[in-house]
Amino acid sequence: MPQLIEHLAELTGFRNRDQLDVTVVRAVKDVLRPHGVSIYRCVGEPGAQRWLTRARMGPGDLTVTADPPWVEVSTLPKLDDEPARRDCLARAELVTVGEGPQLNIFPITTEREVIGVLELETCVPMTPGDRATVCTLLRIYGNFHELLDHSEHDPLTGLLNRQTFDAAFATGAREPAAGDDGMERCGRAPVEGATVWLGVVDIDHFKRVNDTYGHLMGDEVLLLMARLLRSSFRLRDRLYRFGGEEFVVVLECPEGDHAALAFERLRDSVERFAFPQVEHVTVSVGFAKTNPDDTPAAAFSRADKALYHAKSHGRNRVVYFDDLVRAGLVVEANVVGGIELF
Repeated sequence: MPQLIEHLAELTGFRNRDQLDVTVVRAVKDVLRPHGVSIYRCVGEPGAQRWLTRARMGPGDLTVTADPPWVEVSTLPKLDDEPARRDCLARAELVTVGEGPQLNIFPITTEREVIGVLELETCVPMTPGDRATVCTLLRIYGNFHELLDHSEHDPLTGLLNRQTFDAAFATGAREPAAGDDGMERCGRAPVEGATVWLGVVDIDHFKRVNDTYGHLMGDEVLLLMARLLRSSFRLRDRLYRFGGEEFVVVLECPEGDHAALAFERLRDSVERFAFPQVEHVTVSVGFAKTNPDDTPAAAFSRADKALYHAKSHGRNRVVYFDDLVRAGLVVEANVVGGIELF
């Protein structure tokens, strides 16, 4: 029991979902000594969901491993490839397969939804007491996950909120050494040779949408815009709603041309999408390369200047900040403590 309490104290000390998953897997492994324990989540759009391994310890493993954040979703196992997991997710109840060995699949739930499953492999059937221990641990985990959701995500769109941007910007592209915190390559490690880019996306004439169709329809446009953002970018890219009709994307790719293609794909998807009642909506995008010594304010300022140029030169376009600098249309400034120094 003291060992379990120690793990619970560790669990509530983290503000990082990767570390929450790692702590739960370690706790179950240390307390119950199963053959293996894993946490899986579903990723991807409905109808095309895949299983992402969030944390796993197999027999003899000393560290927790996981699928890297930059994994291509199309390479992951399909939802129906693991029917027992799928059934646990759908029914939100324990699924047991076999007796010796036995596979116990527990749903991980919050107040609103089932967010994943914990899979426990044992050599003999689990006792009721052991199952109760796992359920209690997962209930605490789910409650804490819900608290993080409330503090980090925009309640309307489900995207990350502005308050999480500064901390994520500071740590989002750093690669932890293998084995840091007992986990190998579970951080948001950059793709080899990649640069981090920041884009600001703004819905054109959004006030006109609210004035013409009402704020409920405006909210519907924002929800659909969040869906288009998710489908246009990758699992590892970070998507934020900064408030109103403004969104921010932080992504990794080697060159500006690649980033431009990603943002152009979003712009084109929005332009071709048939929004209910409103039908035609467009976005303007400004993006810039981030530097290793950037403050969040410095990177955002460059992308925001490119966005301003896009909106003042016809809208429904993507503008790269460095192109404006090369053309002599803007002057790059140093930003210190949020103050621009020319």
